[in-house]
Amino acid sequence: MTVYVCSLSASPDQLIQPQTMTLLRFPFEENQIDKWSMHQPSQPDGLTATSSSSRAGLIWPSSTGWGSLTAEFTWEAGDYTEIRDQFVRDPLSFTDDPNNATALEHRALSPGLQLFAKQHEIAVYPGTSLGVMVWHNDKVSRKVTYAQFKLSIHPW
Repeated sequence: MTVYVCSLSASPDQLIQPQTMTLLRFPFEENQIDKWSMHQPSQPDGLTATSSSSRAGLIWPSSTGWGSLTAEFTWEAGDYTEIRDQFVRDPLSFTDDPNNATALEHRALSPGLQLFAKQHEIAVYPGTSLGVMVWHNDKVSRKVTYAQFKLSIHPW
């Protein structure tokens, strides 16, 4: 049985506004494994994305199946007391269904950089994009300095 994999990473800083859930972006054709074309500028809904657009945060599953989601984040130090992260089906609301967030975590902080990894499993379907979103409660914008987002699909 084939396992479909998409592995993305981004090291350019992404500025996150305070108290705003933000979809992380991943540059196209840079630091990725995407043999099954799940993260491409030409997207399955017929539109084209750039690495700076919010669509650069989407993985489009290439098969129906059980999806294993993994993410990693590095935040710069700041005056926040909490950060949040979550996986989301259809994060840009392309369908009539409301955003379907899962694996929402609220994290207390430690001194210095904030380094976190998470994993969650869900059913995935072609035509329903996936993303990973982050949030913080500082009074000023803060940077995510490194991020990874991965999907592996075990078809059924």
